[in-house]
Amino acid sequence: MAFLPMNAAEVKARGWDGVDFVYVSGDSYVDHPSFGAAIITRVLEDCGMRVAFLAQPDWRKTRDFTQFGRPRLGFMVSAGNIDSMVAHYTVAKRKRHDDAYTAGGKNGRRPDRAVTVYCRKIRECYPDSPIIIGGLEASLRRFAHYDYWSDSVMPSILFDSGADLLVYGMGELQTVEIAKRLSEGYPAEALQDIRGTCFKVRTKDYVPKSAVELPSYERVRESKRDYAIAARRELEEADAVRGKTLIQRHGNYLLLQNPPMPPLDTGQLDWVYSLPYMRWYPECYEKQGGVPGVREVEFSITHNRGCFGACNFCSLAFHQGRAVTVRSEESVIKEAESFLENPRFKGYISDVGGPTANFRLPSCEKQLRLGLCKNRKCLAPTPCPNMQVSHSEYLGLLRKLRSLDGIKKVFIRSGIRFDYLMEDESDEFFSELIKHHISGQLRVAPEHCSAAVLDKMGKPHIEVYKRFCDRFYSLTGRAKKDQYVVPYLMSSHPGSRLKDAVELALFCKAENIHPKQVQDFYPTPGTISTAMFYTELDPYTLEPVYVPKAESEKAMQRALLQYFIPENKPLVVKALIKAGRRDLIGSGKKCLVTAPAGMADKQKPKKNKYSRYSRKKK
Repeated sequence: MAFLPMNAAEVKARGWDGVDFVYVSGDSYVDHPSFGAAIITRVLEDCGMRVAFLAQPDWRKTRDFTQFGRPRLGFMVSAGNIDSMVAHYTVAKRKRHDDAYTAGGKNGRRPDRAVTVYCRKIRECYPDSPIIIGGLEASLRRFAHYDYWSDSVMPSILFDSGADLLVYGMGELQTVEIAKRLSEGYPAEALQDIRGTCFKVRTKDYVPKSAVELPSYERVRESKRDYAIAARRELEEADAVRGKTLIQRHGNYLLLQNPPMPPLDTGQLDWVYSLPYMRWYPECYEKQGGVPGVREVEFSITHNRGCFGACNFCSLAFHQGRAVTVRSEESVIKEAESFLENPRFKGYISDVGGPTANFRLPSCEKQLRLGLCKNRKCLAPTPCPNMQVSHSEYLGLLRKLRSLDGIKKVFIRSGIRFDYLMEDESDEFFSELIKHHISGQLRVAPEHCSAAVLDKMGKPHIEVYKRFCDRFYSLTGRAKKDQYVVPYLMSSHPGSRLKDAVELALFCKAENIHPKQVQDFYPTPGTISTAMFYTELDPYTLEPVYVPKAESEKAMQRALLQYFIPENKPLVVKALIKAGRRDLIGSGKKCLVTAPAGMADKQKPKKNKYSRYSRKKK
């Protein structure tokens, strides 16, 4: 095994007279299957292609892009594991200092809107070379989209970048077909029938009669209602079984999205994860301190793909899809056994998971034939009666892993869907999860407690979380384990008013939850929640949605979640007064903060409806 060549000298050292593809990435090079770039480049290599990996090129000059010469078949371009704007900026639009996907962990090694910048530089160097874009940034920006950082609606990234073809979704099967056809001599414009891809044509060109037309770029830029309609339709057709071709006009051109590529089946997933990954970064990064992002996942295992949870603020449904597919037990065990040969492995598997760790079954038998339901979630606001629920296969896999000689502990650190877990009539998995697979803390994501906000999030109501906690602490007590549930919570999601933030603060007080960090809702391209944020409409009903956008209100909502921090007291007091909850300011048991100097403590606190659900304090 060896890393792919990263520069002209390494290409020459292999005895190659050129390369078939140059893969350009906004991340440092990490050859690990948790990194999409590693998977795609290894798939290309497995197809017999000579691939050079161009990591974080200097976009201000042409030298890095021309060092390999013109690749025989073309360039493949990705911003990296996450959108370059998310990598660069906090939700407050402040520049981040750190970058987990860059050697040395420092920000600034990639440009803003990396896919577009890289493609334009390639076009400057090689005007006629095919350019295929993919990865999360390209996938989620494939249609006209709201861009939070510029506060504007931008056209499809296919137009801004000037690329020939856009691969959306996970991309392995598209990559194989693209490489095959290009190697057979087909031009880039002859690749327009591949599922899971987008391309552009002039409006006079042929368009399939069965295609679903979205409101045009010009319309969604001018009309928020049309934007909301487009966002809903895009997600409705993001299904490999029933999804149709989508078109969206951009001036004199049409963007065409072919139906989604079917997700990889078990055999194909096993193939992808059997490729010869180095599971680390090249030695040239050592002097910079290595790439931080690989350390947490080096000895993790992905056993599934897809998530039928489909939370409105999550991009998974739009990128990876809702259909769950899994690797075979043999494939997962073989990967775990390979860890034993690694001198860095100390016997601890950090995760056996995926988008949602405890999914091993399709959501229902019906979806295999007809696809997932258009406008119905499998788990929220209540579970679908047709949903298949079982942890037996996953539990069997975990048991085999922890029985391997040399494996000391198998952790689960991916998200556990607690609402799905509560639908399982057996406590067998839950009990073994507590006994064997967590270390003191189990992180789950109720996100909020207000029913109004949870409905906009596409999450189950808080009563499910309370039942989950009751069961968790019952089982931990029975196992004599000192363990705690640590909830992920989000402030300022569309639908959240100050009164909802107050309700969440009261919930935290009653549950003895003291969040160390609070995540404001971050409007990233391609999600229903982002469409709500921009349009202030619910895309499914087109009814108005309250959206906290002012920094002052977002700061108050965030402070309420951390009401116990003394520095937050002025903001908490201001928020409570504005919300009409002066009764929560004072020295009473139910109060969130004491009255500041000069404010009388006269109000009688109202009953906290969450008080009977108090938990052990961490």
